Amino acid sequence: MTSHAELRSSYVAESLLFCNQLLTHWRRGPAVTIQAVFLPTFLLIMYQLLVGESILRITGADSIYGLVPTCAVAGAMFGALAAGMTIPVERDSGLLSQMWLLPVRRGSALTGRLLAEAVRTVVATALITAVGIGMGLRFEGNLLALIAFLLVPSVVVVIFSMAIVAIATRSKRGTVLVWFVVPAISLVFASSGAPPIEMLPTWMQPLVRLQPMSATISAMRALAEGGPVLEAVLVGTLWAVGLVAVVAPLAISGYRAAAESGR
Repeated sequence: MTSHAELRSSYVAESLLFCNQLLTHWRRGPAVTIQAVFLPTFLLIMYQLLVGESILRITGADSIYGLVPTCAVAGAMFGALAAGMTIPVERDSGLLSQMWLLPVRRGSALTGRLLAEAVRTVVATALITAVGIGMGLRFEGNLLALIAFLLVPSVVVVIFSMAIVAIATRSKRGTVLVWFVVPAISLVFASSGAPPIEMLPTWMQPLVRLQPMSATISAMRALAEGGPVLEAVLVGTLWAVGLVAVVAPLAISGYRAAAESGR
């Protein structure tokens, strides 16, 4: 029994194994890549070409500093939706149950999925940011600010993916996810990215400022412009902690129930 325990790999190694398996699967299928990279990049280019000059003329601020964070976060959520659509299929085909029976720690599969989402998002954010730099985005902050800029969407997508798992493991069809994702992504575009909050109707401004995506986009924008970032980070952190406290238990219990269903 002792020798068997010694042969077992660590929780981190097992999670990395599941993470690599998912990343390999996503590379071979175009759906996740298209929604996570190409769709937000297309939106970035089109939005900047269509309204970038108008916003610069009206506000005096370059919209690219808000558009890149907006499209990066939206791309992360689009990619999580594409990945999450496979969960009901994996549950109904018995794949989740088979993975549950493997001689690994029970939580490593779910951790590996969340880690894969984070890694995918970092890569996608870097590519979208590179396009933004080609369109005029300039980082006034230091290297640490750039690293933080690339990591913020990963934090968002991990929390969002927990919600996806919580819903997908309990729903019979993936269409339920679409109804959840539409308002969630709408919050991204109804944030402080573009247009500026000051241009919105007076009654709408407090609602936009207080919603979680505004703090996220504002933090990324401040990191790029080299401005004050503490307030946005604190608000975003409070939202993140609160949302994790709600969705993490639901994701864990839903994944466990789906895996133990034996279907």
